[in-house]
Amino acid sequence: MSGYRGGSYGLDEPKGLRDRAREYALLPLRIFLGVTFVYAGLDKLTDSAFLSASGPGSIGEMMNAVRDSAAIPGLVDLALKSPEGFGYAIAIGELLVGLGTLAGLWARLAAFGGALISLSLWLTVSWQSTPYYYGNDLVYLMAWLPLVLAGASYWSVDALRGSRRPGRI
Repeated sequence: MSGYRGGSYGLDEPKGLRDRAREYALLPLRIFLGVTFVYAGLDKLTDSAFLSASGPGSIGEMMNAVRDSAAIPGLVDLALKSPEGFGYAIAIGELLVGLGTLAGLWARLAAFGGALISLSLWLTVSWQSTPYYYGNDLVYLMAWLPLVLAGASYWSVDALRGSRRPGRI
């Protein structure tokens, strides 16, 4: 079947540049999101002002500032019950999501975690951005979705684990 490029017919055919580009299309996004979330998590964990309940630059001050403009003020109220705990949860979550994404370890779960973090930040911190596309959390949410759907099939722990399972091609 000449010209056919999909399915099982093309397994032994050499792959062209377009096929390789398609295979690795999500890799730059995975690297960007992974590095960004690792950096964001480490930045928060090393910033003593951020991890405080009050004061300039604190998570508590930021959450109080956005409470009335949030799409779901109840989420902010929940965070304000323990601002330090919420700050640590976000920072550690970002760090774990970033590391999982970079390594491709449980990649869909890591991407889902990144999407949840981005969604919660969009609905609280950046909701008041006008026009909406000025708020970067919505963009991050949308960027996570292809990785939630596709996972990390190349250069990943998931791919390595999958190739070692019996009966896998």
